[in-house]
Amino acid sequence: MWINIFALLAGLIVLVYAADRFVMGAASIARNLGVSPLLIGLTVVGLGTSAPEILVAAMASWQGNSGLAIGNALGSNIANIGLILGVTALIAPVAIHSKILKRELPILFVTSIICYLLSIDGLVVIDGIIMLTGLVVFLWWLTHTAVKERKADIYSQEVEEEIPAVLAPKAAWIYFSIGLIGLLLSSRILVWSAVNIAESFGISDLVIGLTIVALGTSLPELAAAISSVLKKQEDLAIGNIIGSNMYNLLAVYSLPGIIAPGPIAENVISRDFPVMLAFTGMLFIVGYSFTKAGSIKQWEGLALVFCFGFYQWMIYQSVIA
Repeated sequence: MWINIFALLAGLIVLVYAADRFVMGAASIARNLGVSPLLIGLTVVGLGTSAPEILVAAMASWQGNSGLAIGNALGSNIANIGLILGVTALIAPVAIHSKILKRELPILFVTSIICYLLSIDGLVVIDGIIMLTGLVVFLWWLTHTAVKERKADIYSQEVEEEIPAVLAPKAAWIYFSIGLIGLLLSSRILVWSAVNIAESFGISDLVIGLTIVALGTSLPELAAAISSVLKKQEDLAIGNIIGSNMYNLLAVYSLPGIIAPGPIAENVISRDFPVMLAFTGMLFIVGYSFTKAGSIKQWEGLALVFCFGFYQWMIYQSVIA
């Protein structure tokens, strides 16, 4: 048991570190090829920061542990809003000035509802294809809008400012290769240890995915959000969370349907998806404003953290019941 726990923690640490190397290398390769910083920030960096969830979902689905993949996707979205955004708002109120982000909020909410409806009768290949198609459409819309409004929208400016430093071509490929290998190996170890722990305690891989794995793979988003608000880049903090949740739904959640199609646990439909929709709805309510900048105040951040803690307690009660 202790070997599995150590392997899980080591896998999470290496996964987070490898993702950072991977993003730096990929972003530098793109810069060296002449791709604009804004496009790199919205695509390469955006998808790269979701690489831990994507690799874990792919490995878990390939091994027949689709519950772990589903739990990771939904649990990460819940943690991003309830825990990460909540803690960030406690540190400093988070204001949303960007018109792009205001358009993204309803898109995220509608996407969440569509994914829920696709899941009611289980995930099949066509559901996964629909989600991946939605990812392509979303990325096209986001990059097209951001490039068009890059001089007027603060979010576009903050994205460009946060692009990793450019590495020399050789160093960029080394970082990229080390990151990719690290992601592949650590995700394999993480899935193996998580499944072993779940079997040892007699709980489902879904529960492990919703809790330990989801929290672990969301650590980069927590660090990025806190760093952004401390630097007065509130729109970047919100943008990273919205983007991560979109990628979790369209890139991560689609993989069980494509790799291991089949029915979904009843708890996912009756408990976890509704909770994720509720958190997404709360983000839309507190963050959207038709006439001025939306703002997530400190007391609202406290409410998000409290709701997240209550959800974790619900999972715990379902395990010991």
